[in-house]
Amino acid sequence: MSDIIHLLPEGIANQIAAGEVVQRPSSAVKELMENAIDAGATDVRVVIQDAGKALVQVTDNGTGMSATDARASFQRHATSKISSIDDLFHIRTMGFRGEALASIAAVSEVVLKTRREQDEWGTCIEIDNSTFRKEEPVAMARGTSVAMKNLFFNVPARRNFLKSNASEMRHIVEEFMRIALAFPDIFFSLTVGGQEMFHLEKGSLKQRLVQLLGNGYNARLIPVQENTDYLNIYGFAGKPDTAKKTRGDQYFFVNNRFIKSAYLNHAVMSAYQELIPADSFPAYALFIDIDPAELDVNVHPTKQEIKFGDEKIVYAFVQAAVKHALAQFSITPTLDFDLDASIQQLDAVSKPFTDRERTAATDSSLYQTFSRQHQAHKIEKTELKDWKDFFTPSPEAPSTEVSEPTAEPFRPITHALQELALPGLRDLPESDGQYLQILRTYILVSHPGGLLLIHQQAAHERVLYERFAQAIKGKALASQRCLFPSVLPLSPADSVLLDALLTDLAQLGYQIEPFGKDTFAIQGTPADLEPGSERRVIEQVLEQFKHSTGSLQITPREKLIRGLARQQAVKAGSFLSPSEMRALASDLLTATASNVSPFGQPVYAVLDHESLAKLFSH
Repeated sequence: MSDIIHLLPEGIANQIAAGEVVQRPSSAVKELMENAIDAGATDVRVVIQDAGKALVQVTDNGTGMSATDARASFQRHATSKISSIDDLFHIRTMGFRGEALASIAAVSEVVLKTRREQDEWGTCIEIDNSTFRKEEPVAMARGTSVAMKNLFFNVPARRNFLKSNASEMRHIVEEFMRIALAFPDIFFSLTVGGQEMFHLEKGSLKQRLVQLLGNGYNARLIPVQENTDYLNIYGFAGKPDTAKKTRGDQYFFVNNRFIKSAYLNHAVMSAYQELIPADSFPAYALFIDIDPAELDVNVHPTKQEIKFGDEKIVYAFVQAAVKHALAQFSITPTLDFDLDASIQQLDAVSKPFTDRERTAATDSSLYQTFSRQHQAHKIEKTELKDWKDFFTPSPEAPSTEVSEPTAEPFRPITHALQELALPGLRDLPESDGQYLQILRTYILVSHPGGLLLIHQQAAHERVLYERFAQAIKGKALASQRCLFPSVLPLSPADSVLLDALLTDLAQLGYQIEPFGKDTFAIQGTPADLEPGSERRVIEQVLEQFKHSTGSLQITPREKLIRGLARQQAVKAGSFLSPSEMRALASDLLTATASNVSPFGQPVYAVLDHESLAKLFSH
């Protein structure tokens, strides 16, 4: 029998590797921009067409490459960044694996142009599907230009997997902003479809933050600076009033490399504790400079997940640095240890504690209970001997005896969800007085079959979801013009996302118009929306839209109507009048899938006569 194990051809191996390195157009933008920075560029220009599917071009004024290096750069694991295993523990460059260009060339058509300062002519190389097509001299300025065209042209399944142009463009903008923020001393520009979206001149870190996040942050940023023997932390944190319902403006950099760390984000959030609402997120851009030997960046293909040698100490330093910055600028509340004048007049404070009073206190059973060794929380049973006296009926009331419990243990009863289409459940009472709200979360209503317990938020989400689903396909919902339009500033990535949703939002009653760079004006809202809540609803819908996950692929339109249904629904804990409860129950009856919310949560439970009887049986 012949041998069956063999080496894969280089082209196939590159395509497999490309699946990890180049997941979408934004991955190529990140890799090419990082290569430009490693080449010492001070001017980096990015051009995008068709959300990166047709073209991603990055041009820089870095050192350039010789013709030999240009050809070698497309080989797998060809790099100028490291040469020995020890170099992995002293990485200061953005890239080091030598996989980016080889992976990009395996799934797209690439044109590379490059020239060094000392060379009279540059080199132009055309390559696609890991195959060199052409190499020729070219006249050009010093630096390198890489144009990636027709991404995934040879992998149709991967191309079909790409999201909408708005979604892919949002990812590109996010990657561009992260790199531009990490290097404020470099000029960056981003041109999309022939129009310049970003033109970022060199400057300070604060200037770059304002360029990217908007002028509204200019006077609302607090400098953070802590230097220790182990690491240095610097950057800016937003004042509490910059907190938003979305997570778009949080940035962590380690040795100028953007990272994602829920652990360190928690350190920042804990520093803002009690300064902002629990569902809000502060803006920050924090940089950690640490010895490369104390971390491992070779954990994930994107290099955005890293491991620290001592994660807990980094957490403590980050938390302390942000707390110190907030306290330094009088953001955190101060503690007043002075007693109130009215408290000082109390007998317990102003009068002396006599020996007689001390003896009476120490001899009391309460004092004894809490002062015995190893029994600080012991409660004497004798103190509870007369507990039944609390329930002794008055002389005019009929006597009632408490029955002894039966030997059979209590068994909790679980109720399966039932369809509202079952006989009798359509016959809900017409009187408002027969609807009872429990814990401001549930609606209890009687019907011929027993009791119906409705979760008010889940029920309203189902009602709104079906109303929105009909409106988005047919006649638009009624919109009420705002007397004073609300201005909604967003991050550039969120701005791209909202711009793509404006048409569908108009069908749902939201009249939103662009109002300058990354800013929108809310001119009208659905007639039944609570006044003043329009900004919060849109911000939270964007947040849910970005972070929604699930095993099923759902369309952007489906994400939108689900998000709006959740945000506009009456929340658990909200008071409802009897007429509002009856109206909600009636609307629920007309829903096509009334027993489950758009997110799969049960809407109601039925307690039939038999189940109720069991609850009170001996």
